[in-house]
Amino acid sequence: MKQKNSIGGNYTLVGGTVEDFEFAKLSLVRESKEETGITLNEKNLVLVHTLHKKKGPYTRIVLYFETNAWKGKPIAQETWKFKKVSWFDLEDLPTELSPTVKHVLSKYRKGITYSEYSV
Repeated sequence: MKQKNSIGGNYTLVGGTVEDFEFAKLSLVRESKEETGITLNEKNLVLVHTLHKKKGPYTRIVLYFETNAWKGKPIAQETWKFKKVSWFDLEDLPTELSPTVKHVLSKYRKGITYSEYSV
């Protein structure tokens, strides 16, 4: 998803905060529908990377899943945050990726399933 310039202007991935009533997979299913209109199924999501991220005084654990099954065509649903949604081949990514996404995808390509990142 291409962010609006006001929030960075980079490409990022679908994601968000896990709500109190959710587990991580259900959260991704919800966020995907809200942000892109794409329908995912929890049973098709496979955990591929865990990121421990520190940004100033804040710490988060971010889970990254992959899937080979979805329904729908991606469209930017949250237009106040995102300009557009695009598919890219993993070997042909745009240069303007968010620093966190660059970090995670570099680890993912190497088969590394856990990393730490500090901003």
